[in-house]
Amino acid sequence: MSTVALKDRQFWEKIADRYAKQPISDEEAYQKKLQITQAFLSKEMKVLEFGCGTGSTAIQHAPFVDHILATDLAQSMLDIGKQRAEAAGVNNISFECASIEDLDAEPASFDVVLGLNILHLCRNPRAIMEKVNTLLKPGGYFIQSTVCLKDIMPIGRFAIPVMQMLGKAPYVNAMSCEALYADLDAAGFHIVEQYYPEGRSAVFIVASKALE
Repeated sequence: MSTVALKDRQFWEKIADRYAKQPISDEEAYQKKLQITQAFLSKEMKVLEFGCGTGSTAIQHAPFVDHILATDLAQSMLDIGKQRAEAAGVNNISFECASIEDLDAEPASFDVVLGLNILHLCRNPRAIMEKVNTLLKPGGYFIQSTVCLKDIMPIGRFAIPVMQMLGKAPYVNAMSCEALYADLDAAGFHIVEQYYPEGRSAVFIVASKALE
């Protein structure tokens, strides 16, 4: 593992308990995103969620699919996810400690890939989108929510580096929505639905891989 990847893992390992206790910042928008996603799910589907955190969203979607592979860099996050899944009586989620870059999975092995609030935390989003495209079956869906930091007020862009210096924030990619759309297109995706909560910097997108 590279020094950069190890640093990222250590940050998320350290804050797992605090992260798990944080309330959802916008419950209405969260429920809307769940609703949109579940419209694209079906009982026979195999789903990958990378950067799953403590598994809350995977647990919400589990009743609608056959199986979810939920991955994250931080084992402490996954341990909480396993406990939550067990408490909820959910047994069709597998938790694996791995980055999307290092995930060892067969090409075209998933019907849906979820990348929720994670691409803006990655150093090479386009490479990750290309990996996602490889992992998806033809016609499969990549569903993601991404903060477009470059499009929000300057105070947010300036505050994050200060927080990073203090060890209070992870790496954040200051991407724009325009760049996000361009990367999705370059990676072979077609946007079929999007949702942009009012007053928020994150755009929620459902994109499809072309049928071969």
